[in-house]
Amino acid sequence: MAYLADLAALTDQLIAAIASSESVPKPRGTRLEAPRESALRTLRYHTFGRTNQFEVEDHLNGHEERFRVIGRDVLADEFRSRLDALEPLRNKWSPEVLHFILELADQPAQKSDLADLYRLKKPEEETEPKLKWEDIAREDGWKEERALWRNIDYSPSSDEDDVFLDDLRSRASVESLSSIASAQDNHEAVLRGLTAKPTEGEKVVGQIKDSQVWRQIDHAADREGRSKKVPLSTLDLLRESLFMLGGLETTFYGSNCEPVSTHQLSGVSWQSHKALTSSFAECGRKLVPLRRFVSKPQQVPLLQVFQDSLQRALRHLDQKLAAMQSRYVSIKEDTVVSLMAILAELGPSLSPLYILASIVRQLQDERHAHAFRYLELLFDAVGNAQMEGNLTTYELLGTIFFECFQVYLKPIRLWVEEGRLLPGDRTFFVSESSTKQPLHLIWEAQFNLLKTPEGTLHAPRFLQPAITRIFTTGKSIVILKHLKRGDLIKKDNKANEPPMDFATVCHSAQEFAPFPELFQTAFNAWIQSKHHSASATLRRLLFDSYSLSHSLDALQYIYLTSDASLTDAFSTAIFRHLDTLSTSWTDRFTLTEIAQEAFSSRVDTYRLSAKLDPQQPLAQNPIAARSSVRVSLPSISLAYRLPWPVRIIVPDSAIVNYRLLFTFLLQIRRAIYTLTHPILQSHNGHLKLFGAQQYPRYFLLRAKILWFANTLQTYLTTLVLAPNNSRLKADLEHATDVDEMVTAHGKYLARVMSESFQGIKLKPIRDCMLDILDLAIKMEMTHQGELVLQQEEEMESSRLSEISSPFKPGKSPQKVKSTGRGEGRNKKMVDDDDDDDSGQDEKVEAAAALRKSVTAAAAGAGSTTYVPYPVAMKKMQQEFEQHLRFIAGGLRGVARASTNSREESAPGKWDLLAEMLEVGVKD
Repeated sequence: MAYLADLAALTDQLIAAIASSESVPKPRGTRLEAPRESALRTLRYHTFGRTNQFEVEDHLNGHEERFRVIGRDVLADEFRSRLDALEPLRNKWSPEVLHFILELADQPAQKSDLADLYRLKKPEEETEPKLKWEDIAREDGWKEERALWRNIDYSPSSDEDDVFLDDLRSRASVESLSSIASAQDNHEAVLRGLTAKPTEGEKVVGQIKDSQVWRQIDHAADREGRSKKVPLSTLDLLRESLFMLGGLETTFYGSNCEPVSTHQLSGVSWQSHKALTSSFAECGRKLVPLRRFVSKPQQVPLLQVFQDSLQRALRHLDQKLAAMQSRYVSIKEDTVVSLMAILAELGPSLSPLYILASIVRQLQDERHAHAFRYLELLFDAVGNAQMEGNLTTYELLGTIFFECFQVYLKPIRLWVEEGRLLPGDRTFFVSESSTKQPLHLIWEAQFNLLKTPEGTLHAPRFLQPAITRIFTTGKSIVILKHLKRGDLIKKDNKANEPPMDFATVCHSAQEFAPFPELFQTAFNAWIQSKHHSASATLRRLLFDSYSLSHSLDALQYIYLTSDASLTDAFSTAIFRHLDTLSTSWTDRFTLTEIAQEAFSSRVDTYRLSAKLDPQQPLAQNPIAARSSVRVSLPSISLAYRLPWPVRIIVPDSAIVNYRLLFTFLLQIRRAIYTLTHPILQSHNGHLKLFGAQQYPRYFLLRAKILWFANTLQTYLTTLVLAPNNSRLKADLEHATDVDEMVTAHGKYLARVMSESFQGIKLKPIRDCMLDILDLAIKMEMTHQGELVLQQEEEMESSRLSEISSPFKPGKSPQKVKSTGRGEGRNKKMVDDDDDDDSGQDEKVEAAAALRKSVTAAAAGAGSTTYVPYPVAMKKMQQEFEQHLRFIAGGLRGVARASTNSREESAPGKWDLLAEMLEVGVKD
């Protein structure tokens, strides 16, 4: 109902407009009622309305814009030219006709062919030549003069035949004349078809000039003073963009790939034009670092191969750009020129180049970047591309990475196969010392790993897990060459080497495995093929040809008392000389003779030697050397000459630690020897002390110090040395290369040194132990000095009793009147006493001096005050208990503090020793 009301109102307005009436008549009786009802009825029941000419116009303009957006500018220009030509010929039926054509259209943007437009033209009439040879012959009378074309026959013949032949020839000449003329005309027509007419050539040249005229147009200003934009076709912009991506100079893009602002794509708004050209400019701007890098010559081989790989990648891009250009140069079918489609098509080819360009840019931004830095960046880029799922980029970057890595692999292969370094190579991480080192120092000092000022290895990050094996393999080859055994592994290296390329390492069956793991697995297999043969050969030579096990056993016999009988034989001889204040053993040859004689049953004596530290002249102060374990014993140095290959495993620094352990063990034996072998005996074989109360104090203190020394020695031999010696043998058997053997021996010594209290943090405890060992010597010397004093007093008392007796010595009635067996026995007793007295005189004199020094030491350093024997014993007992408490408490504390340290078993053993020592601690 609303529609009918609106229709009636509009009809009234129409009638009023036509009748020039101010108001619509309402009454039905007026004269306009009939036309109104007729018009309303017609409009009401009319089902076919007229076409909206404005809607048709919008559709036509939309088609033109669509043609330009998809890149068919030529089709859009032809479409607009025909609409402009139709404009003067419009009538009232034009919208209906155009609407009908629009309804018939079926995808005109895709299916329209420009060749169909040219077929609508009227064909040009072929104009015949104005002048022909027939017309000339007819005008000049050549056609009637047949004899003119007659051929003269000079052969003898009859006249009739001549006449007949002349007629035939005359007819043939006329026909040939016409045929020659027609053939010539046809030939000229063919030539005209094959050659460009001057007018058409000028037209083509003009078209070319017109297509490039946008390059020379001056940028005029409009009425408001703004510069006008020069219109640019889609094909021209495409050609400029492809040239720019190919690294060529263009008019539309500057040197930095920035588009000029004076041109604009036809039929496109400025914002769309700017966004489109900026996208192309951004693509070209990212490729600029690549093209600049490949244009500069490189001197380092590692950078040269990277430059060559980049050139091949850019060449592949240039070939793709050329293929795109060929599609628009020789168009054989309908082709849509779309800049967005070209940009999308170039995306997969440009993506890996963007990554390579970022790598080059990062190399240029970093100061003093190493030559192999791009390998690290490539390695990370390959892993990122794999995680992103971009297989095309992953394969391209992976191939480039392995091509460049092959060049870096050459010095590695030369090192692990031949043990040689390239002279002047600054990319490799191994350097050689400029000075020639001794044979036993080749492994340790001849070659070094290069490090940066920051302390990191001068090598790619992805190779650092295998750097140690590479370094060890090369040094093994060098050692084998010095041993004249380098030919044993050359064949194995060439036969067992796996390939290192992208197809092998990153096989399609392992596409889900991360690239870093694939590379590490492949490279570990590659280096293992070199490492195993060299290390196994050198290890076999050390054990079989150079008796590594025998050499280690010899060191343990000499320094670590593996056979206590051998050590006792050597130490007893030294201690005997110390107790007698003899200096004859301080000679180097005498000391060496003592050592060789003691260890001759277990070691090669020609390798063993001994000497004293020249900084401690024991001959000048033998009493001080005897009075303390700190003075004489540390100066004794045993040397065992090892074969130079074995010295690689046991360096000179290890021998120093062996000597420290030997000194500590010797100091413990010195205390035990002093307590079990008194320096001086009583001349009558029994003791007569001042009171029964002093007798147990001496033996109690002696028993405690002897228990402490035996406990310490038992701890070292059973809990420290024996387990570690067994563990060392097992570690050396399981070691795969020399570095692991050196590490195993170093850890062995570190454990033994730590568990034997030779570390810096245990120095106070070790010093306290030495104080107790010195206390044993001081106690025994004090006791022996007291025995000397008692002997002196007995002798003085005996002398005074003889003086006061009425009988003279030698005239005793018993001695004179005794006969028989009794006389002989008494006489023998007197003679024995005389011999003892004469042999004891020297000891008495030495003991007297000894007692003075010992008593002074007991009273205090620098004091010569005599300390009574009971006071000295009580003071030494207090010192012992104080030292023992400090040692036990210190070991407990250090064990608790070192529970979380890297030391494996030392804290537990310290705690066990503390528990053993606490037995002797009194509250």
